[in-house]
Amino acid sequence: DDRLLTSAGTAAGIDACLHLVRQEHGSAVATRLARRMVVPPHRDGGQSQYVEAPIPKAPEAPTLEPVLEWLMGHLRHPVTVDELAARAGMAPRTFARRFRAETGTTPHDWLTNQRVLLARHLLEDTTLSVEGVAEQAGFGDAAALRHHFTRRVGTTPLAYRTTFRERTTA
Repeated sequence: DDRLLTSAGTAAGIDACLHLVRQEHGSAVATRLARRMVVPPHRDGGQSQYVEAPIPKAPEAPTLEPVLEWLMGHLRHPVTVDELAARAGMAPRTFARRFRAETGTTPHDWLTNQRVLLARHLLEDTTLSVEGVAEQAGFGDAAALRHHFTRRVGTTPLAYRTTFRERTTA
């Protein structure tokens, strides 16, 4: 009510605090604070919790680090295990074993996770269409992005963008 804010319950109190932070310091600060608290920056009800998982700058995989660094710069391009193995100077089966040993996952899962992280950032920070985000993140089309994004994040790209887009304040 004008300059008077009230809330009922802990979650509503957090929502009110985030609203005040958003008004005083902007959406980006409120979003970072909400992530640190492991709450959505703006609740519409019934949605997943979102924890920021930044795109790693230097993968911790001693043998594969040059390949992973190259791959981080080429997420939008199609790539096969055979191509990555050749880049690492290994046979594909040796590469796949070494990859799992050093990263804890398969090349496909690692690449898909990195592409989803990139898509999250593009949805938050750009006005690209979902199709444009899919292309930039290496999914090829919006259907593939929606499939992988929903499985890993628990919501659709459009719902995610709606939750995390920059909100303007009056």
